[in-house]
Amino acid sequence: MTKSILLGALALLISSTSALAQQAEEPQADRVDDIIVIARRSDVPVWEVSRGDRSMILVGSIRGIPRDLEWSPDGLEQATARADRVLYPPTARISPADIFRLIWRGRSVTQLPEGRTSADYLDPSVHARLETVMADESDDWRTSSFFLLGINLMNDHAGFSGRRGRDAEDAVREAARRGRIEGQSVGFVRGDEIVDNLITQSPEVYRPCIGAAVAAAEVGPESFNQRATDWRARRVPEVMANPLDIALGQCWPWGDPEIGPQLRGQWLTALSDAVEQPGVTLAVAPLRLLAEPGGVLDGLEADGFDIVGPEWRGED
Repeated sequence: MTKSILLGALALLISSTSALAQQAEEPQADRVDDIIVIARRSDVPVWEVSRGDRSMILVGSIRGIPRDLEWSPDGLEQATARADRVLYPPTARISPADIFRLIWRGRSVTQLPEGRTSADYLDPSVHARLETVMADESDDWRTSSFFLLGINLMNDHAGFSGRRGRDAEDAVREAARRGRIEGQSVGFVRGDEIVDNLITQSPEVYRPCIGAAVAAAEVGPESFNQRATDWRARRVPEVMANPLDIALGQCWPWGDPEIGPQLRGQWLTALSDAVEQPGVTLAVAPLRLLAEPGGVLDGLEADGFDIVGPEWRGED
């Protein structure tokens, strides 16, 4: 009886070892190629980044797409299920104390310094265009903080809010959760840092944001719709040139001189580490972060990585 048990255990061990050996012998490049082919069925920007026998898959995501946009998340979901790990954007770690402090210092976040108006900070030509865009609104916007004014222009005038559908990050998160695929955020921003930033940042810092947000508002919701259409068609330079996408890159948090570099640094560190990990890493990252001049794709290419995917650089 004991001999039978030992023989059975030995057979099981040999079988398991053989299966692991076959899995290890499976060419990593073939597996990555298969996942890339599946991911590209989603019709969104996907790149393979490789050097030697190391590979990583980058999915360029945009936040804010029309609810009625037809795209193919199935491919992205199936690719996620076959990956070994997934990387997500940074998260904010906000405590009740941070929220209380933000409420307590609310005026600093929502209003310009006392006695000042938008005309005191903006170039006259930009302010004249802002006046035209805001002609049908009450005059409260004149003393509103540029942080909130930028959000108002993009949401209420450029169509960014109210019609958001399921995007690439949503699809990847849901598929990873169902498949129990290891997932992690590339970093985090502390709540006290966010509150300090919003309270102390001077209005002058937000002038590029307001200028870009006015341009997006002048185009109107058409910019919101066209951005999503170009993303679905993998027309990356067109997304990057879209007035709304430019505004989102200029405004908080990406356009902030303190928070923006912190977010970019976390992504660059995480991706540099991920490409050296065994197995297949799938990262769903903001498209602008990947494709902007001097961004992630430019940096990886400069470091000698091979990049296969849609063209991300527009004409000069």
